[in-house]
Amino acid sequence: MVAALLAFALAACGPVPADPGGTLERVTGGTLRAGAVSSPGLIETAERVTGPLARLVERFASDRGAEVRWSSGSEEELVSGLEKGALDLVVGGITDRTPWADRVGVSRGYPQIPGSDGRAICFLVPQGENAFLTAIERFLDAEVGG
Repeated sequence: MVAALLAFALAACGPVPADPGGTLERVTGGTLRAGAVSSPGLIETAERVTGPLARLVERFASDRGAEVRWSSGSEEELVSGLEKGALDLVVGGITDRTPWADRVGVSRGYPQIPGSDGRAICFLVPQGENAFLTAIERFLDAEVGG
């Protein structure tokens, strides 16, 4: 009896980490809606989105069988896009000292990203999308070291 209750309780919890908004599932085999904040040496948004961060996002999407649809803007505009569900990911010269941590999910900092000049660069995701954030961090750990 106790084993049955324990199994039921564990099943009710669902997979951990979870994505209440289903970001990882929706992106996989679909479209990754990425926002780019121009940051010299890391990501440029002039004619098209380029640079080390853009390449990382493109490789992450490719590993998931996804295409990237880029938007560019200020951090404030793009964080608002994450909050409204219009974006899945935001990258730029955003560090582990970001003021947005109370409004969105923030990856660990990665000072090894080319062009970071030792700054701990973070990726932003919608708040609570922990499976998606975990997938990004595992990818970054493998690509640039964690």
